[in-house]
Amino acid sequence: MNVPPELLVIDVLDEDAGLADVEDSRGRTYQLPAEWLPQAADGAGYRVNVQGASVTFTPDVDAARQLRERSKQTLLDFSDEHDEPGSRA
Repeated sequence: MNVPPELLVIDVLDEDAGLADVEDSRGRTYQLPAEWLPQAADGAGYRVNVQGASVTFTPDVDAARQLRERSKQTLLDFSDEHDEPGSRA
């Protein structure tokens, strides 16, 4: 089963613990072993490919920008105002 690639960006790299706090293109945050991520550094981005039981993390210099754009769009789409039934804006 092939799954479309996801994006992943390192938020914080804890070199002492060997863990990377990451965020993916679905907005999920979690930790991964830093040794799984080539050239691991704060802000580094990756394209995640899953094929069968294999997962690869490929450095992607555009990943962080793409996630920022996704976050901006989410904020633009969000509205905390509720329209009253029958009202016109």
